Amino acid sequence: ADALRVSRTTVTAADGARLAVFTAEPADLAPDAPTVVMSHGWTLSHRSWEPVAQRLLDRGGVRVVLWDQRGHGDSTFAGGRMRPGDETVRALGEDLASVVAETAPEGSPVIVAGHSMGGMTVMAFAGLHPGLLGEKVIGAVLVSTSSGQLRGFTVPGEKWIVKALKHVPLRPGRLVTLASQRRGGFGIDPRDEDVRAARDQIAATRISTSGAFYTALMAHDELAALAALSKVPVRILVGSRDLLTPKRHSIALAEAMPDAHLDIVDGRGHMLTYEEPDLVTDAIGDVITQAGANDQGSAVTSA
Repeated sequence: ADALRVSRTTVTAADGARLAVFTAEPADLAPDAPTVVMSHGWTLSHRSWEPVAQRLLDRGGVRVVLWDQRGHGDSTFAGGRMRPGDETVRALGEDLASVVAETAPEGSPVIVAGHSMGGMTVMAFAGLHPGLLGEKVIGAVLVSTSSGQLRGFTVPGEKWIVKALKHVPLRPGRLVTLASQRRGGFGIDPRDEDVRAARDQIAATRISTSGAFYTALMAHDELAALAALSKVPVRILVGSRDLLTPKRHSIALAEAMPDAHLDIVDGRGHMLTYEEPDLVTDAIGDVITQAGANDQGSAVTSA
């Protein structure tokens, strides 16, 4: 790939949350080239998108924006605090709107990609800003995610335990094991370095953040937002062995958006950005081509 310009900036959300944002682009990229903004999953960080981001940058012709969702990675909660409030997926949707506004130059078409909770962020964003879909935002890629109806509180007392976790500012560290991550997050024969990368992100996320967003994810329902998202090309990917957002959730998304393209990836688990980065990269390239994002599309899809 050509020389890259990489910058780290802080985007301040409407309620004062400070969001860590990382932008990479070829040094000679035109301002109106496509911008791909990637939102990560619950308890992860922007790093979970790095395998895909690297492949996109190697193909050239795009600007890639990664960011840490509030309370994750290097981002804060409201007012710059590290302590969560009553967090919601809708607030994440507004955060994404702020990131898009700050990072995509005038005239640059935007593709929003989201993994797991990040996919829910994309749906909330579409529901809150339907006017941007088909105008500024020309396509979406939803990876291992759900529009709602997640399992929820089924164990007696679970709700109270999670409420208590919101007040534990510690990081779980070694409590998060490689074995548990391999079993819960991945499908057949994952690479050891991928399991370790995911585990390290989760181990570094405060327990209070995990607890606050667990409640938010269980309350999440963005079925109504899918009408706005349907205005642009959408690709949906899910692993056949995804235990966290099982494939029925992606099938429901595809049924609600009949023009969307669904890929069920055999033998893979929840962590498709690690397990199948080439496939996810191809999906983003396909969306750019399908949306006819100026003349850059051809550069993006030819590996």
